[in-house]
Amino acid sequence: MRLLMCWASSAFALLVGGAALADVTVSQSNAPTEEVGPQISALLGQERDARAALPDVAAPEQAKDAPPARPVLIKYDAKWVSAQSPDVARNEEWRCLAEALYFEARGETVRGQFAVAEVILNRVDSPSYPRTICGVVKQGASGPGCQFSYACDGKPETITETRAFTRAGKIAAIMLSGAPRGLTSGATHFHTNAVNPHWASRLPRTATIGAHLFYRQG
Repeated sequence: MRLLMCWASSAFALLVGGAALADVTVSQSNAPTEEVGPQISALLGQERDARAALPDVAAPEQAKDAPPARPVLIKYDAKWVSAQSPDVARNEEWRCLAEALYFEARGETVRGQFAVAEVILNRVDSPSYPRTICGVVKQGASGPGCQFSYACDGKPETITETRAFTRAGKIAAIMLSGAPRGLTSGATHFHTNAVNPHWASRLPRTATIGAHLFYRQG
């Protein structure tokens, strides 16, 4: 009888510890009496019932995607621009955009400079033009088909107005940081009101900002 109680105690300990007793079989050659088998079977049945009653463990919830970054809200005034410090690499692409704004539009308002930046970036996105900012602003510089006059007027690109270039550089950085292009409705061309290029009559005009007229290539 003492041996029977030891066997029952061992089975109960296994039940409490959560061991997988459902896979355990009792050797008939070790059974001290004929009554041990039924009692062990009863305990095993209780263990299976207890495990079945345990609640399912929920899988850990997947991390939710990070919320999308908020778009840059632009104020087209010099004071706002001067206060900005976008986290953008001052690399060759930034330099090409800043120089284009300086040489092509530094006499324009802040809004007008943003508009010219839109044209350059719209061209980068278009399959009809080079895929880089430097490629766009220097297209045709060494041959026919010059696209931006400062790149092919034969004059050295010398920065003489530091304050104007600082502003152009900030506008370039703001646009490269993902600012919306909401001024020119996708324009890919512009010219001053002092000239009348041959393509102006063939393209829809999208905006007039300062001394510049903007057009979109279909």
